[in-house]
Amino acid sequence: MRRTKALLLIAAIIGCALPLQAQQNSGTFRAGEPLDIMPNTRVFGSFHFAESCSYDPVRDLYVAPNAGERGDGTENDGYVSLINPDGTVHTLKWIGVTRDGLTLNHPLGSDIINGLLYLADRNVVRWFDMTTGEPRGSHVVENAISFNDLEVAEDGTIYMSQTGTPERIYRITPDGTSSIFIDGPPLDRPNGVAFDPNGNIVVVNAGNADILTFSPAGELLATEQSLDPRNDGLVILEDGTKYVSSVGVGTVARIRPGRAPELIASGIPSAASMCYDPTRERLIIPMNSWYALAFVDLRGGL
Repeated sequence: MRRTKALLLIAAIIGCALPLQAQQNSGTFRAGEPLDIMPNTRVFGSFHFAESCSYDPVRDLYVAPNAGERGDGTENDGYVSLINPDGTVHTLKWIGVTRDGLTLNHPLGSDIINGLLYLADRNVVRWFDMTTGEPRGSHVVENAISFNDLEVAEDGTIYMSQTGTPERIYRITPDGTSSIFIDGPPLDRPNGVAFDPNGNIVVVNAGNADILTFSPAGELLATEQSLDPRNDGLVILEDGTKYVSSVGVGTVARIRPGRAPELIASGIPSAASMCYDPTRERLIIPMNSWYALAFVDLRGGL
C-alpha cells in the first residue's frame, strides 16, 4: 500500500489552549453552550493535549477530553470539547466551563457507553452524563499510578491500561470492585484497549509492535504484529478489522483478520488514541501536544 493513498485530512492544525479558569465559581453545575457564531465564521482547535476521543452517535459529534497541566493532581483544570464532523468547534468547554461540582485534572482515555462518558483521570475513572455533562460517579484505584486508555463493556465493566511501571491492565467490575486484570509480560508499556467482536480484551503495546488479545478470564489468546512500535490508539470494527496508530512513528496500520498489516496513513505527529465515526467511515486521531485532530477517511478504496 503506497503511503500516498492515505486520505488524511487535518481538521485542526494548531489549536490555541484557552486560558484556564483559576477562580472557583459557586452555584449549580452548568455545562458549556454551543458557539453562537454567524455562518460565515469557522472555529478550529480548542484542544489542550487531547489524548483520546469518542464518537457521540446521538448528536453526531466528536468528544475530545483535554488534559490539564501536569502537576500534583490538584489542578482541576481538565475539560472536554465537542467537535463537529467538519472539524469546527461545537462547544469549546462542554465539561469544564465552570468547576462547580467538577473535579477533572488530567483526563486521557475516554469511552461512551449507555449514555455515559467515561474518562481516565490519573488513578481515577470518572463518568459523566452525555446529555447534561454532569458528573455521575467516580472510582479511585488506590494502588494504581496513572491510567492511560480505557474501554467499558455494556455491563459497565471497565478495563484501564497503566503504561508506566508497573505495567498493568486494571479492571473495575459493575459492583465497584477493582483488581489487576493483567500484570507484567507480555505487556510492554500497554496503551490502547478495545474489545473485539467476541468480547475479548485487546491491548496494543507501546514498547513493541505487539497486539495482544486476552479472554475475559485473562488468558492470552493471540499475539499479532502491527507495522510499527510505540503504538497508542486501537479501533476494532464489527468484522474484526483492527486499526492501530503509532504515537511515536505517526502511522496508522490496518490488520484485517488473517491478513498481514498494511499502511493506510502516515505523517501524523503524535498519533494518539483514536475513535471511529461509522457514519463517515472515518478515524479521528488526537495529536497530543500538536493540539489538533487528524481525520483519516477510510472510504475510496483504502
